[in-house]
Amino acid sequence: MSGEARGGRSAQLKHTGLRHGWTTGACATAATTAAYTALLAGDFPDPVTITLPKGQTPSFALAAEELTDAYAMAGIVKDAGDDPDVTHGALIRATVRRLPAGSGVVFRAGPGVGTVTRPGLPLPVGEPAVNPVPRQLMRDHVARVAERHGGSGDVEITLSVDDGEEIARSTWNPRLGILGGLSVLGTTGIVVPYSCSAWIDSIRRGVDVARAAGRTHVAGCTGSTSEKTVVAEYGLPEDALLDMGDFAGAVLKYVRRHPVERLTVCGGFAKLSKLAAGHLDLHSARSQVDKGFLARLARRGGADDALAREVAGANTGLAALQMCRAAGVPLGDLVAFAARDEALAVLRGAPVAVDVICVDRAGTVVGRSTVA
Repeated sequence: MSGEARGGRSAQLKHTGLRHGWTTGACATAATTAAYTALLAGDFPDPVTITLPKGQTPSFALAAEELTDAYAMAGIVKDAGDDPDVTHGALIRATVRRLPAGSGVVFRAGPGVGTVTRPGLPLPVGEPAVNPVPRQLMRDHVARVAERHGGSGDVEITLSVDDGEEIARSTWNPRLGILGGLSVLGTTGIVVPYSCSAWIDSIRRGVDVARAAGRTHVAGCTGSTSEKTVVAEYGLPEDALLDMGDFAGAVLKYVRRHPVERLTVCGGFAKLSKLAAGHLDLHSARSQVDKGFLARLARRGGADDALAREVAGANTGLAALQMCRAAGVPLGDLVAFAARDEALAVLRGAPVAVDVICVDRAGTVVGRSTVA
């Protein structure tokens, strides 16, 4: 197949004509790399190049730098590309200090970076709101810099964002119990720009490419983590993968008119709980996780009144899932089956078999339906 006809996520992004950007996690990693290099070598690399989880090697210009005997600080201005990201243009700083041998890498929240104050997030209460993938990316780059310049790799990284506390008021962080600023996020390092009309058009093109290639099984995935899960589960080729993002309805409506034999919908548990509740647009600005709905599902799975009340009052969908798993209630499967039934309702009898897989942030399957 020619490169022009190839499907999958990269083809969808190219088709939109939109410019991608970089996550806060990628910017924080670049700033950390530059600061630790200066601390060990006496000079800041500018631009500084990092390696993202999928192998891309972007370079970032430094917007701020400071070097003393005690620490080094580097700052990167976030470029979110054509995505309407509230953090676009924010100055993300990393201040790196040496620690005693054996200390490892310790993360601190500086001004403008939030702290976790409630359970239900992928980080313990009290930790800086720096998600697991960016943490690992920074650890990896600290180790590379240490190897290159003779350091121990034992450092304290304090991340801060200029005006981050004010910017965070435009996000869901305060409601989630992340206080004091923004989260440092990202699983791939790349911000995929979502113009609704452009991305929906790219989904349609993806379906067309898959059908033209003779694919009988396609998968609509909410992101790169769920895409990896589908590939591991079913071995689907690139042109059978649809990056549906938040646009579950766009996939279902187009497949209704242009059927394939089988559609797998795979995504994060919280997002797919929205589909299960009847939402076709899964974006956080346009639909929210309905904990009351999850409590009703949990009751169907055997939850008693006390557990149902806990689920209804949970901080996040992940917290509700963890509560139910501890009690032996298969909330993940219940959400997957409910999402499958909603998908079938949108398909209106089109000759398409559907199954749903729910994953957590690490890509572990936490719920799945049968095929119907």
